[in-house]
Amino acid sequence: MDTLHVDCAGLDVHKDSVYACVRHLSPDEKVRQEVRAFGTATRALLELSDWLSHERVTHVAMESTGVYWKPIWNVLEDQFDVMVVNARHIKQVPGRKTDVKDCQWIAQLLQHGLLNRSFVPERPLRELRDLTRQRAQLIQEKSRVANRVQKTLEDANIKLGSVASDVLGASGRMMIQALIDGNQTPEQMADLARRRLREKIPQLREALSGKVTDHHRFMLRQLMDQMRHLEGQVETFDARIEQVMRPLEKAAVQMLDQIPGFDVRAAQNVVAEIGADMSRFPGAGNLSAWAGMSPGNNRSAGKRKSGKMAEGNRWLKRTLTQCAWAASRTKGSYFQAQYRRLAGRRGKKRAAAAVGHSQLVVAYHMLKEGTAYEDLGSNHFDNLVESQRTGHLVKRLEKLGYRVTLEKAA
Repeated sequence: MDTLHVDCAGLDVHKDSVYACVRHLSPDEKVRQEVRAFGTATRALLELSDWLSHERVTHVAMESTGVYWKPIWNVLEDQFDVMVVNARHIKQVPGRKTDVKDCQWIAQLLQHGLLNRSFVPERPLRELRDLTRQRAQLIQEKSRVANRVQKTLEDANIKLGSVASDVLGASGRMMIQALIDGNQTPEQMADLARRRLREKIPQLREALSGKVTDHHRFMLRQLMDQMRHLEGQVETFDARIEQVMRPLEKAAVQMLDQIPGFDVRAAQNVVAEIGADMSRFPGAGNLSAWAGMSPGNNRSAGKRKSGKMAEGNRWLKRTLTQCAWAASRTKGSYFQAQYRRLAGRRGKKRAAAAVGHSQLVVAYHMLKEGTAYEDLGSNHFDNLVESQRTGHLVKRLEKLGYRVTLEKAA
């Protein structure tokens, strides 16, 4: 078997310990290896780094074990060519399994070039990722609190959600605050409605006539305080993200914001996950596969067994899915036409996944080539397959019992 790295090391990482195997190949093709155990405190990791340097190690590989690999990466990345690999790709051969054997196996695979490097961006992008991911968690928590508010209102037989499309909009919040204060009648609370909601004042009077107790007021007060706190945190993260983004990343966000279904936050999430430099991905297909947005390819004996998408990057996948649903409602856009074309025969979820995949491909080419977004239009598929569409419509009419004769208009 060919040897790619003469002096390398494999690390088996745990919460409180790191087992390191240094593997050398001498000019006469003899292998020498040594295994040592280290702690995970900073001093122990610096000792690990010194030992690897003394052994003239050039390449280091380790599994992506939770978050425990990150401190080791931060210590070693400036001195060695460090590689983080998917634990699935380096399963030990069945048999005896120990931490020592694990690090030896990783070092052996690394020496022969049998490991695939995971994408780990540079430190500024990793910090941006932490910010966007934490913001996504806060927004998700806001949704959970909003659901709890709705449940509490229903428990008090307040049917505000049946009348107002947004219970926590400006009008809804004033009405909920009036319920908490408990000093206004349903008629007075209904009169707090703003803009188009004022057209529904009679329905609001009926919906706000419930049985609100002190318990309900206490619950609503705590939930609304929690909602305001979360909104303040999200705003703080928005400001911090804008502050730490570099000029290249800001330009990428402005570029991606042109894509239908994207907004500034979605563009920031995508840039935080894939970066603004597309040279690390050989092609759009590689990026889609890494993100888990490409169809699966599982064939055997001439049969396709599964087309299920891989797990990929769940943070990027979540953002693209949300953008796909938004794009499917953007009138006159190519993505809406693509969604409608697929939803009827493949289902809504698969159609949204296909739209998200197309959006990622568009984002890749925009970032790589520095081009602006140009929409193909909602009639793109009609122009592309006019004859197919004509035949399909004729068959549908014939199934309904009509005899169809086509004549080209002048």
